[in-house]
Amino acid sequence: MSTLHPQTQAMIDAMARMNLLPPDQLTVEQARAQFDRSRKPFLAAPQAVGALIDTTIPGPGGAIPIRSYRPINSRKDEALPALVFFHGGGWVFGGLDSHDPLCRELCNASGSALIAVDYRLAPEHKFPAAVDDALAVTRYVHQHARELGVDASRLAVGGDSAGGNLAAVVALTLRDQGGPALKLQVLIYPVTDLAMDTTSYETIANGFTLTRDRMRYFRNAYLRGDQDIGDWRASPIKARDLSKLPPAIVLAAAYDPLVDEGKAYADRLAASGVHVTYTSYEGLTHGFMSVAGAIDPAHTAIAEAASALKRAFS
Repeated sequence: MSTLHPQTQAMIDAMARMNLLPPDQLTVEQARAQFDRSRKPFLAAPQAVGALIDTTIPGPGGAIPIRSYRPINSRKDEALPALVFFHGGGWVFGGLDSHDPLCRELCNASGSALIAVDYRLAPEHKFPAAVDDALAVTRYVHQHARELGVDASRLAVGGDSAGGNLAAVVALTLRDQGGPALKLQVLIYPVTDLAMDTTSYETIANGFTLTRDRMRYFRNAYLRGDQDIGDWRASPIKARDLSKLPPAIVLAAAYDPLVDEGKAYADRLAASGVHVTYTSYEGLTHGFMSVAGAIDPAHTAIAEAASALKRAFS
C-alpha cells in the first residue's frame, strides 16, 4: 500500500488535536455536533450554483427535506439530467449542510441537477427507514420531474459511505420493482457488507478517519438487531443477483476499513455483467471527497464522478 498522502496526515493530526470523544461516550445530539464541528475546518469553500432550493416532499415517515441544486449557467427552462444524492455519516450523522460543498461541486462539474436527501437518521429511526426515504425521494423525482426541472429519463443515484449503501440498495430495489430505470449509480466508498469481516477491517482498523469501533457504533445504531446484517437492504453485497443493474462508478480510499467491501461489490457487479468503473485513491482515507478544502485529490475524484455522470447522461 502507498504511504499516507501528506494532506491526509495533516488532517488526521489536526483532528487528533481536537480531543474528540468516541461517539458512544456522548449523547446522539452531542456526537452529531462533534461530527459537524470536527469536519468544518476541512470543508471546501462552497461554489456558487445556478439555483438552490430547500423544500420537503412527502415520505413514508413524514416530510423529507431535500435540497435541489442546478449548475451554474444552466437555464431555468431546461430539463436537466439529475443525480439523487444520499449523504454519508453512518446513517447517524450528517445532513444537507455537511455535504453541501461536495454537492455544489459535483452539480457544477457534471452539469446535472442534484437533489440531496435529508433522510431519517438512526438511532431514532432504525433500518429500513433511511432506505424507505431514499426510495421515496428517487421515485418522487421521477414522478415530478417536470416541476423539478429535470429529465425523468436521465436519472442517477449516488452517495458516499452510508449514502453509497443507500444508492446501491435503491438501484437494486428499483430493478426489482419495475423502475424507474437509472443511468448510473455513483458509489463513493460505500458500505456494502455490515458483517464487517473483511481483511481491511483488520489491517485498517484504527488510527484513520473511520475506525472499526466507530463503524460498529454506526451498525448498532442503524440496525434493529444482528438479524439485519444479512438483509441485502442493509448489506447489498448479500443480494443474490446483481445482474441487470445500472452501470456503476465505485470510488474508494486505500486507507479505509471499507475498501475491501467496495472492491468486492465492484467485482461482483462486473461479474454479473454490469459495467463498472473502479478507482482506489492511494494515500487517502474514508470521507476524503467531502473534505476537499483539505485534501486536493478530492477534486480529482469529484471530477471523475462528474465525468461518469456526463457519459451516462449523454
